[in-house]
Amino acid sequence: MSQIVRSPVQLGNIIRRARRNRGWTQSELADHAGLRQELVSKIETGHEGTKLSTIHAIFAALSLDLVVDARNARQAADIEDIF
Repeated sequence: MSQIVRSPVQLGNIIRRARRNRGWTQSELADHAGLRQELVSKIETGHEGTKLSTIHAIFAALSLDLVVDARNARQAADIEDIF
């Protein structure tokens, strides 16, 4: 299932959900991604300024893909519905 991410908090929530679906702790995800647990915690809580290479490492560990897609007219309407 694809999900739209427009903020660090949303990205953190998706990472947390994927980690929990695998039954992993933050430490286990950190080990698989070659990171520290503290960094995984910061990312999951929406820390801004995370390096893209760090996100790539987490996505690889969780077998997730990062897809960039243009917004269309329908998506713009959806954004207004959210706010």
